[in-house]
Amino acid sequence: MRKPTEVHIVLYEGFQALDATAALAVFEHTNMLLRRLGLSEHYAVSFVASRVGPVHSSSVVELLATSAIAANSLPDAAIVVGAFEIEEALLAEPSLINWLAQQGTRLRRLASLCTGSYFLAEAGLLDHKRATTHWNHAQRMQQRYPLVEVDAEPIYVRQGNIITSAGVTAGIDLALSFVEEDLGREIALQVARDLAVFLKRPGEHSQFSMYLQSQMIADPVIRDLQEWILASLDQPLSPNRLAKHANMSPDELDRLFREHAGVAPAEFILTARFELARALLEDPDASMSLAAMRCGFGTVGKMSQAFLSRMGVDAATYRARLLKRNALSGGSR
Repeated sequence: MRKPTEVHIVLYEGFQALDATAALAVFEHTNMLLRRLGLSEHYAVSFVASRVGPVHSSSVVELLATSAIAANSLPDAAIVVGAFEIEEALLAEPSLINWLAQQGTRLRRLASLCTGSYFLAEAGLLDHKRATTHWNHAQRMQQRYPLVEVDAEPIYVRQGNIITSAGVTAGIDLALSFVEEDLGREIALQVARDLAVFLKRPGEHSQFSMYLQSQMIADPVIRDLQEWILASLDQPLSPNRLAKHANMSPDELDRLFREHAGVAPAEFILTARFELARALLEDPDASMSLAAMRCGFGTVGKMSQAFLSRMGVDAATYRARLLKRNALSGGSR
């Protein structure tokens, strides 16, 4: 029988509970799915810390570290969670930083969730590498660690055996990427469905999604319209059709939309179509023509025009560069 892949979720006082439990849920659901399929469990997950015993999160949650980090017992993968008061946590955990500095390159996969990336940077593991963290902490991280190329845009970034991710629920996406790497795309997608995750997002997917921003609109009419637009991107979305859905004149809708969203309806639609196109093209098996149709561009040529205006390259070139970068980033797996 194959030995399970050992995953250590690394805790410390004041950690964010959802970071730890979201990643754990992915591996638990993967094992549950494998059992339903009559297969052996793939993951053996445990919480670890500098010392064995209960570890207090920033909330009411307390998790039990069943073992202490040690040089003579390295897992297949370690995931360092984040904290709101990350700089205080760094001061309180010199032994964790030393362990990462000494053992980080020996692990097959070393990941950070949210501000857990600070621990990797403090250990020198991110020097001269591209990395991400929660967008709200990216500027401070760049100031504190000038040798790190901090990118606040993607939900996770892989550089060799090191993976850094954005805030909180991005840990689900990162853990799903582990599952896809270990067990294949179909298993990962099934786990995503089991978790009621709408989309298993690729790493380059933006933290600043139109889908998230639309939920922050105060006006219920504009918020409803944006949700309808996002669900209807594959259809023609003329000013008259938008106005009919919102039950107002095109001019009145244009004024109200700009007031609450900060952009014209047409710009919102184009950006949403472009975001969806980027996400679809990050799947190496996706058809360019079908992606153009799903986004509402209609043709690959029109989709490429959007990429040229926003990225400086056409859709095919963008996709080729992305797939090449992903292949190079994963080259040391």
